[in-house]
Amino acid sequence: MAKFNIFRARPAGTSPVATAPGPTAHTHEGGTGHPRDTKSELFLLAVSNMGGEATFYESGTRRDTRFAQLVRDAALTDPEWTARLLGWLRGEANMRTASLVGAAEFVQARLAASSDAGVTNRAVVDSVLQRADEPGELLAYWTGTHGRRVPKPIKRGIADAVARLYDERAVLKWDSDARGFRMADVLNLAHPSPGADWQGSLFQYVLDRRRSPDTAIPAELRTITARRELMAWPVEQRRALFSRPDAADVLRRAGMTWESVAGWLQGPLTREVWEALAPSMGYMAALRNLRNFDEAGMSDEVAAQVAARLADPGQVARSRQFPFRFLSAYEAAPSLRWGHALDQALQASLSNLPALPGRSLVLVDTSASMTHGTISARSKVTPAKAAAVFGVALGAKGEQVDVVGFADGTFRHEVPRGASVIREVDRFLERIGEVGHGTDVVGSLKRAYRRHDRVFIISDMQTIGAPHGEGVSDVVPRHVPVYGFNLNGYRHAAFATGGAGRHEFGGLTDATFRMVPLLEAGRNATWPF
Repeated sequence: MAKFNIFRARPAGTSPVATAPGPTAHTHEGGTGHPRDTKSELFLLAVSNMGGEATFYESGTRRDTRFAQLVRDAALTDPEWTARLLGWLRGEANMRTASLVGAAEFVQARLAASSDAGVTNRAVVDSVLQRADEPGELLAYWTGTHGRRVPKPIKRGIADAVARLYDERAVLKWDSDARGFRMADVLNLAHPSPGADWQGSLFQYVLDRRRSPDTAIPAELRTITARRELMAWPVEQRRALFSRPDAADVLRRAGMTWESVAGWLQGPLTREVWEALAPSMGYMAALRNLRNFDEAGMSDEVAAQVAARLADPGQVARSRQFPFRFLSAYEAAPSLRWGHALDQALQASLSNLPALPGRSLVLVDTSASMTHGTISARSKVTPAKAAAVFGVALGAKGEQVDVVGFADGTFRHEVPRGASVIREVDRFLERIGEVGHGTDVVGSLKRAYRRHDRVFIISDMQTIGAPHGEGVSDVVPRHVPVYGFNLNGYRHAAFATGGAGRHEFGGLTDATFRMVPLLEAGRNATWPF
């Protein structure tokens, strides 16, 4: 019998997502609720709020109002922390709408309070603008919420971002009459200084084109010139391009995306078209078009090149796709030739999930609140699907992991070593409804906890009350760490967190899981930004 080479839990560190020590409220299902401090509530809501999207228990309007107020409060009490959160939110966490709204409310609160301590409002605005359509998005939000008068910090932050983001391809992709704020409107409001002569010519062209679509194109704007020449081709010549070996280069020089090619050809995209487009398509565009590739009959040779790119860990990291996107692509693609690449991509996107020693229990919520409604209006992914992705992946990485689905009851889900995570997630999701539709965290722990070394609970945390008033710590000893992973960011926690052994994370990426190894080593974890 081993005496030394065995796993022993170390003294646990503390984590920043904290609640009040005692329960003073209730969850949406009537269970014991623990209010969080402002930063903790804001963090968990920010990493799960898509903007205007309702969840099972909260309307989109209510969530947005709560988020805006939390940002305003945090901006006044700790502007440096809030600025770091917003920059991280747009970058690593990839929460676009929340970060734009957050930056606007940050500025509004500080201007209203005449506060300018610490970080500048201008820098915060600049930090959240990472795509060329976002200056217009931010202006649309500001004017729709706070009126037509745009303050100088907003204008100056936008001007800084425009100098980084506006180039020929951005103009071709994002500037259109479909937008309330066109790029010319942004330029007129922000008055950015061009970073080079070509950008000065581009800015002037954008302004002139707003008044006259046929305005002359400056000679240095070669991509826009190539696009105008292509648009003048007759339809027969456009179709004939795809029989030429240089088709991909011609399209690339003109900044033609697959969407613009679809309108340009005035007809269906054939195999030849997709094969010409595939080498220059963005990662997300390729991921979303696997069904179209199959239906057009894309050759195995070109498909293999696309699959290799999808599976490449570096490409996955740069794409910043949410892990569940790969599950959605797998479900949408008709053929099996993408399966292995998507499985590899999914696992690469979850590189921050810990592979922990000892025995772990992973509880995955399959209740009605997790299976009704989707993460966003454009998505088919339910919170339960996102939870299953994290839960099954944790099961695949650990030494001895019990993955358990729970609602009113529990079911054990075996994850074979070396199994495909995507296929195991599919198999797990087929079992939803097997143990009811309520959310019973404490009761499920009673049924599933067997002296494990740690517990993960992946849920919206809106639990019913325990019959005898027990809490999580009445079932799991206090020296055993419990990690709640909150997918919806509701106001009240299901158990007290922040102290030793009780922690809560959140979001739609694996970024916050980086805190787990620190906590397991007995070190205090900080915010992931």
